[in-house]
Amino acid sequence: MTEIVTRFAPSPSGYLHIGHAYSALFAERAARQANGRFLLRIEDIDIQRCRPEFEEAIFEDLDWLGLSWEEPVRRQSDHFDEFSDALTRLVDLGVIYPCFCSRKQIRTEIAAADRAPHGPEGPHYPGTCRQIGISERTEKLNEGIEHAYRLDTAKALDMAGQMVWSDRQAGQVEADPGLFGDVVLARKDTPSSYHLACTWDDHVQGITFVTRGEDLFPSTHVHLLLQRLLGLQTPDYHHHKLLTNESGVRFAKRDKSLTIRSLREAGNTPEQVRQLAGF
Repeated sequence: MTEIVTRFAPSPSGYLHIGHAYSALFAERAARQANGRFLLRIEDIDIQRCRPEFEEAIFEDLDWLGLSWEEPVRRQSDHFDEFSDALTRLVDLGVIYPCFCSRKQIRTEIAAADRAPHGPEGPHYPGTCRQIGISERTEKLNEGIEHAYRLDTAKALDMAGQMVWSDRQAGQVEADPGLFGDVVLARKDTPSSYHLACTWDDHVQGITFVTRGEDLFPSTHVHLLLQRLLGLQTPDYHHHKLLTNESGVRFAKRDKSLTIRSLREAGNTPEQVRQLAGF
């Protein structure tokens, strides 16, 4: 029987809120009940928004809640070279292409299209740079024109074939990565997208059971495709509910009154915050 290994992977771009507490406690409980392992990962690939003080607060808040995790903690910004190597493997497979379009150009092309396909992240990229020939791509790269790297999803799907994942909430789910179109996997200012970094890190850390919010359910379609292309194992999943306020709006980092830090400063005990999170 495979050992259960779960993880909590917050981004240090703000203070953790009560929804984060639920997600961390959910993952920790899943590991503990199976006599497994619970890991912590700092997802700080967005170097523009992530800050050291928020990372320090993550450790303080989780420790205050009574959580413990294995050391060392994996920090994504320490492993950009690994993500670059993974991207190179995809380039070698022929399923990655450089995209030289600015965001403004993409918006203009989408607006001009009669029926631009939409996905979880909005309208699909129209595929402009997918049609550029190799010589023109090479010339633009040699000129140093700013670019991103996109996944040629249709080509990747032809290579990967049918894919299914096991979700303990939704059952057997057939992957449909085309929901996102040709997703960006790396940019100049961000050496890896969430999709690529998360998929690679789950592999490196030996995660066997991914627990995360249902808002990330669509992302799993893309992650399954990347796993197949890179020859990685597919873990089991459980996309759990999201905590919401009285109006049904899910909590976010801007909800400062319900950050773990604010709740602590208001005099709440760890037990009270755990109960507030449903534990």
